[in-house]
Amino acid sequence: MKTKSIVNALLKIIPAVILLQTLFFKFSAAPESVYIFEQLNLEPWGRIGLGIIELIVAVLILIPKTTCLGALLGIGIMLGALFSHLTKLGVVVQDDGGTLFILALVTLLFCLVLAWQRRYNIPFIKNLF
Repeated sequence: MKTKSIVNALLKIIPAVILLQTLFFKFSAAPESVYIFEQLNLEPWGRIGLGIIELIVAVLILIPKTTCLGALLGIGIMLGALFSHLTKLGVVVQDDGGTLFILALVTLLFCLVLAWQRRYNIPFIKNLF
């Protein structure tokens, strides 16, 4: 039972930490972050706006009653990030070795697991069963 609690905590903490740690770079206009959003023609408002959304998603994931909503929003954000990497940015951005791509993939996978675990808390799914 204790192992299950630890796993459930890690499923929330890891994506939240990944989302939160990127905020410093987005909000401080770090060169790599500015470069990414310039490539996407979203600089500066996309960078700042996405940072705010990621902050909200991270908080929602950590609050038990809103974990499912946070996970669903996280899935959407990470699908967008991965799509951007695969279509415009490339897997490796400015010699990062693919770190940002891998972090987006890990966050997506964890959000998918969280959403799956809590799928019956989603109103339109709950009504199907």
